Amino acid sequence: MKKEVTILNKTGLHARPAALFVHEASKYKCDVKVEKDGREINAKSIMGVLSLGVGQGTKINIIADGVDEKEAMDALVKLVESKFGEE
Repeated sequence: MKKEVTILNKTGLHARPAALFVHEASKYKCDVKVEKDGREINAKSIMGVLSLGVGQGTKINIIADGVDEKEAMDALVKLVESKFGEE
């Protein structure tokens, strides 16, 4: 499964939002990756997520592959769309 989402919160995927994203992704057995500008990282790695330098307004692809991919995708998209609870 692959879905494009836009990061809407002011700080982008930095520090707290990145930690929330990684924590959520880590709840699932499936492989979860984030893709930005052709670069793909493991969404369960805080250093990987931070290294993408995702700011507000950036489009990323969330890629989930495995037994619980639908649940993981739904939860991560919901988290992004909620602006990580920042507003």
